[in-house]
Amino acid sequence: MKPVHFVDTTLRDGHLSLWACAMRTDWMLPVAEQIDQVGFRALELMSTSIPKKMVRELREDPWERVRLFAKRAPRTPLRVIMGRYITSFEITPASITKLWLERLVANGIREVRMSDCSNTVSVWEQLIRDSRRAGLKIVLNLVFSVSPVHTDDYYAKLARAAAKLDVDRICLKDPGGLLTPERTRILVPIVLREANGIPVEIHTHCTTGLAPLCLLEAIKLGIDIVNTATPPLANGSSHPSVFTVAENAIALGYTPTIDLERLGPVSDHFARIAKREGLPIGIPLEYNEAQYTHQVPGGMISNLRHQLAQMKMQGRLKDVLEEISRVREELGYPIMVTPYSQFVGVQAAMNVIIGERYKEITDQVIQYALGFWGQAESAAMDPNVRDRILACPRAKELARWRPPEPSIEEVRQHLGGPGVGDDELLLRYLAGTEEVAAMRAAPRSEHSVDGGLPLVTLVRELAKRTGLSQVRIEKGDLVLHLAKTAQSATYSG
Repeated sequence: MKPVHFVDTTLRDGHLSLWACAMRTDWMLPVAEQIDQVGFRALELMSTSIPKKMVRELREDPWERVRLFAKRAPRTPLRVIMGRYITSFEITPASITKLWLERLVANGIREVRMSDCSNTVSVWEQLIRDSRRAGLKIVLNLVFSVSPVHTDDYYAKLARAAAKLDVDRICLKDPGGLLTPERTRILVPIVLREANGIPVEIHTHCTTGLAPLCLLEAIKLGIDIVNTATPPLANGSSHPSVFTVAENAIALGYTPTIDLERLGPVSDHFARIAKREGLPIGIPLEYNEAQYTHQVPGGMISNLRHQLAQMKMQGRLKDVLEEISRVREELGYPIMVTPYSQFVGVQAAMNVIIGERYKEITDQVIQYALGFWGQAESAAMDPNVRDRILACPRAKELARWRPPEPSIEEVRQHLGGPGVGDDELLLRYLAGTEEVAAMRAAPRSEHSVDGGLPLVTLVRELAKRTGLSQVRIEKGDLVLHLAKTAQSATYSG
C-alpha cells in the first residue's frame, strides 16, 4: 500500500482562517508533545503576518512561541510561511529579510514554504538563496489561480523553472480554494512531470467545499504529501480535515503515515478551547460558484462585510464583489493572494463607496501601476486604466520614490541603538517599538491551558503545589475536600 504523508496547518493557517490568528501560545503548548508524536512531515507554526498580531493584540512574544514549541516538539520540522516581503503590504529592505530568516533558524524553525504573489522566478531565486544561506529547507509554492493568464502551459513553465532551482519540495498552493477535481486531474500530472522527481505537496482551502475531493484526486495521481488541519480548525475557509482525508485515503488503498489515535486528544483539546472561548468551529461549506468570479479569500470577505457595516453600507457587499472582478481584470488578473487580494479589494471597495471608479486611488495600486511590484504586473494592466492611475498627482510623487535599503545597523540605530538584540529589533520593525514595550509590560500567563473543565484544571494545578496539605472547594451544596496523607491524597465530597 502506497504511503501518504501529511503536513499539519492547524497552528498557522487553521487558526488564521477560522480564528483570525487568535490562538494563544498557552493553548498550543499542552498538546505540543502529542502533535510531535503523530508523524507529520512538517508543522506550520509561523508566518510573516503573525508577529504583528501576536505583539499588538495577544501581547505575546512570537519568538518565545517558536522556542517553546521547538523544545516540546523536537521530532517534527517547524515551518514558516513567507512571501516576497515579510511586511506583506510594503517593500521590505533586503537586510531585514535576511535577518528574519537567520533568527527563524536560531529560534527553532527548520523549513520555509515560500511564495511570490506573481510566481516570479527571479524573486524565487533571491528568496531561495537567502533561505538556503540561513540553513532552511525550502518548499517552493506554485500559486494557483483562475484567469485567462493562468493556463496549463503557464504552470508547466513554472514547474519546469522551479525544478531547476535548489529546492527540497514543490507545493501546488491554492489559497483561494479554487481547484476543482477536474482541474486537479489536469494540473497535477503536469506539475509532477515537470518537477522532474522533486517531491510535490498540495495545499488548498475548503472555500468552495471541493478541497477534500481535490486532495484525494491528487493522491490518486501521485502526490503523496498533503496539507490538512485538525478539527475544529479544519473545514470552513480552512483546510480539509486530517481525519477525513486519511480515512478516505485508507479506503482507496493508501497508508497514511500518521497516528490518528494520538491526534484524537489534540482535536478534543481544541474543541474545548473553542467552546470555552466562544470561537467558531469549522464546518464543511457548500459549493459556491461565485467564488470563481471574484476569488476573494474567505477571511477577506468577512473583513469587507464588517467594514461596510461600519459605514452602514452592508447591503453593498455584492456590488463590491462584482467591482473586485472588474478591478482584477483591469490590473491584469493578479493572483488573489496577499498582498494583491488586498490591493484589488480595497480599491474596489473605494470605487463603490465613493461612487466613481478610480476617483481615489490607493498608494499600493499606484505603486503596482508604476512597476514597483514588478514590471510584468504593470505591463499586464489595461492601458487605459494604467494611464488614468499614472496621471494622478500622487503617482507623480511616488514615481520619484525609491524603496529604502538601510543596513541592519542603520535600522537598529533608528529603533533603539546598539543595545537592541536581533529578535527585539525585528519585533520593533514589524509591530512598532511602543507596541513591543506594551507587550513586554503585559501580565504573562505562567501556566498552559489544557482546555479541560475549569474545576478539573483547578484541582490538577493545585495538586501540583507542594506547599498545600488540604484543598477545600465549596459552591452551593457542592463541597470538594482534598487532603494529603502520608501515603496519598484522600477525597471527601
